[in-house]
Amino acid sequence: MAVVLAIIAVVAFFAVILLASSLRVLREYERGVIFRLGRLIAQKGPGLIFLIPVIDRMVRVDLRTVTLNIPPQEVITRDNVTARVNAVCYFRVIDPNRAIVEVEQFLVATSQISQTTLRSVLGTAELDTLLSERERLNVDLQKIIDDQTEPWGVKVTTVEIKDVEIPQGMQRAMARQAEAERERRAKIINAEGEFQAAQRLYDAAEIISRNPATIQLRYLQTLLELGSGSSSTIVFPLPIDLIGPLTEMKRRAGGDGGEPPARPPRRPRAQPGLGPTEEPEGPPVTPGLGPGDEAERPE
Repeated sequence: MAVVLAIIAVVAFFAVILLASSLRVLREYERGVIFRLGRLIAQKGPGLIFLIPVIDRMVRVDLRTVTLNIPPQEVITRDNVTARVNAVCYFRVIDPNRAIVEVEQFLVATSQISQTTLRSVLGTAELDTLLSERERLNVDLQKIIDDQTEPWGVKVTTVEIKDVEIPQGMQRAMARQAEAERERRAKIINAEGEFQAAQRLYDAAEIISRNPATIQLRYLQTLLELGSGSSSTIVFPLPIDLIGPLTEMKRRAGGDGGEPPARPPRRPRAQPGLGPTEEPEGPPVTPGLGPGDEAERPE
């Protein structure tokens, strides 16, 4: 009797072990791909599933979105600039059967195809495009990678370029280019401001020229502004229009009267105290001759 009980206990123990090995519990985000004697028979889960011991084999597949970090890749752009680019790829399994049957280790395969596509796509773009049009490049990368992983039952949802490293010399050149661009914009804005200010001054001059009393009001306003300060200096602006007529009158007055006739040089008078040999300055005078007579010259 004891031997029978021992045999029953051993059989029950092995039955419990077999039952435990045939039961599987799958979470909500997991699916089980069942192979029976090497043949794909079904996809089960989530929850409790039963497997035939030794005959059935199950492969778990995670359906959650996987974050794949693409290692940094050396890329030569279209304009022959070397850059180091890394990216991140988000994908998920939508067909567990194909993800297990069609490809070996779909995670590794997706990583390799992402690296290859990253180098090939960015190699056809210029450096400026790589830096300024990342959104378009991300869309192109996502579409190309998804087309290649679709037969594996893998859906690529997003590809994002994380960082772009360029040589130090290129960084300095880009900094100088940006500085020159900022200076160009500043000069253009300054020139536009000067043009607008000149245009406004021209419009104001046109309005003031229609009524001469306007300039007088402007003078009074200027005096009011000067008087409001602590300085006691007052400036009276004198228009050029008032100076012009005075200059013209002076010129005409000098032209009508003519130039005054030149006076003959006055002869110096004899000064007392001159000796018999001293003569006053000036031409010699012959006594007894009039102003119109000529003195006889000795031969």
